[in-house]
Amino acid sequence: MPDTNKLSRRRFLKATGGVATAAALAGCTGGDGEEETTTEDGGAQETTTEMEEETTEEQSGNELSGSVFQRISTGTITTLDPVAATDTASGIVIQQVFDCLMSYPDGLPTVENELAADYTVSDDFTTYTFQLEDATYHNGDAVTASDFVYSWERLAASENSRRAYFILDSVGIAHETDGDGNYVPGSLGLEAASDTELVVTLAEPFHSVLEMFAYTSFAAVPEGIVGDVEGYDGEVEYTEFSSNNPIGSGPFEFNYWEQGTSAAVTKYDDYYGDVAQVDNVRWQIIEDDTAAYNYAMNENADYFGLPTAQYDPSKVQVENTDEFGREIGKYGPIRNGKTVNYVGVPTLSIFYVGFNMSKVPKPVRQAFAHVMNQDQMVSEVFKGRGSPAYIFTPPTIYPGGAQAAQDKIDADYPYGAGETNIQAAREVMEEAGYGPDNRYEVQWTQYDSTTWEEMATILRDQLASAHVDMQIEKADFSTLLERGRNGQLEAYTLGWIADWPAPDNFLQLLNPPQTEVPSNDPISYLNWLPETGDAYQQATDAYSRVQNNPAPTEEAAEVRNEAYVEIETANWEDVAMLPIYNRKDETFWYDTVEIEPFGGMGPSRQKLNKVQLNR
Repeated sequence: MPDTNKLSRRRFLKATGGVATAAALAGCTGGDGEEETTTEDGGAQETTTEMEEETTEEQSGNELSGSVFQRISTGTITTLDPVAATDTASGIVIQQVFDCLMSYPDGLPTVENELAADYTVSDDFTTYTFQLEDATYHNGDAVTASDFVYSWERLAASENSRRAYFILDSVGIAHETDGDGNYVPGSLGLEAASDTELVVTLAEPFHSVLEMFAYTSFAAVPEGIVGDVEGYDGEVEYTEFSSNNPIGSGPFEFNYWEQGTSAAVTKYDDYYGDVAQVDNVRWQIIEDDTAAYNYAMNENADYFGLPTAQYDPSKVQVENTDEFGREIGKYGPIRNGKTVNYVGVPTLSIFYVGFNMSKVPKPVRQAFAHVMNQDQMVSEVFKGRGSPAYIFTPPTIYPGGAQAAQDKIDADYPYGAGETNIQAAREVMEEAGYGPDNRYEVQWTQYDSTTWEEMATILRDQLASAHVDMQIEKADFSTLLERGRNGQLEAYTLGWIADWPAPDNFLQLLNPPQTEVPSNDPISYLNWLPETGDAYQQATDAYSRVQNNPAPTEEAAEVRNEAYVEIETANWEDVAMLPIYNRKDETFWYDTVEIEPFGGMGPSRQKLNKVQLNR
């Protein structure tokens, strides 16, 4: 058994994070704790649609026989390798091809067994023993425990992995580190006790182990399929696996992917679970919102999102709200005269304005908070496609739940919830020495989105009366992230989608030691240092208590819950991040499709093997 290094969870190895570009505000995720551009429909870069039952892929030259559930991807697919993907568009396809030990059924935030037929947990919560299903990969090979040892070694050690911190730091599987604190390859606390028994040893307990094992980064791939970790030569070249021949054990096997054009998967007849009821799923890649909207309105799509510019909240007819808070009903008529099915789902997400605190002084950040009226922005700019956010944790997973979150906001939010207070913004700036002859200039950087630009314009005009001149700049997602890592952003807009449904998945972005830029591995771009924020120590100490009490026990949860609240109040004090809204994902579909509503983990976590087409 390898020696453990309890500092490993406090390191941050290869973090890119669950960043989701708020199309100004972000994939993720990306994703899901994912990098993810939000589109004009207020959803992730995966506005979905479907099309004809029988089709020949004339645009790409690829043929699909049988029924086709055809979707639109409004984001760029970057890879089909589970350990390399951080964007939502890639993750949606990967979700269909690869399986994990656990899963979120239809994206609901409660895990169930997937490749795990059963499991046991030791009394000290550090050893998990999994019995595997009798499953096969798409090449016919059996899924074995050794495959998981190899797959997770890739997650920890491959140069292609973008989620090493998931296994080494978040879950904290036991492992060795060298003198510089780097992972020693081959030292993971994993044992293939037999072909069907996997033993996982943690360095210390962690309260969301099973939830993390549902993330596609932990998916099983055939042992030795690529040679990007020590001890394996590889059966295929990496680019072949990641682009042309990804082999998983999911309900669909890979068919093709043409970058920038389309991708498709085909049902796997020997799937150990519920065999898919459609023969194929195909994604047409359309990044332009207007083009995607036209594609759906021309009835090339059965299941789709609507850009905010074409969305009319008065056309939503909610028939019932279920126990998960999902609004289910009808929407219409749409442009083509039809009324379609509708679901609106409050996803575990937060979209926010972040600040490089070393470039934007605290009084300026507080001026932003005073003028920002989240209620107004959600209602008027985002057309009600979400809920206003004054805390960083999504309310449904805040300690004590949504009502406790609202009570805290009502009692203690220092900038006036639901109001714009230009006078207070002016006063805080003038107390800091700013005025008509000493105005502050700040650069706002956002993704190319007319919706977020509308919000930025409102803020710019309000801040002008408080001695702040805000310049609005647009950048593509990759450029925005690069500038963030390099410490070149001032005020910026991003978002975070849940990796696992717990506050620490969100509040890790407010752990000051992980925010220093320029750096290759910041979890956020705040530069929250003792000299940039008065509440630096409060936030640092509180997150340290979260890290030091990770167990799935009531006692540890109580300590964490108190610390979560302290982190939120530290953020209120220093305005490191200014929460804007929790997104409501909305989808629409014609009666030709039968599909279960997705849950709060988002549509990217939903497998499509139960979808039916009625044509």
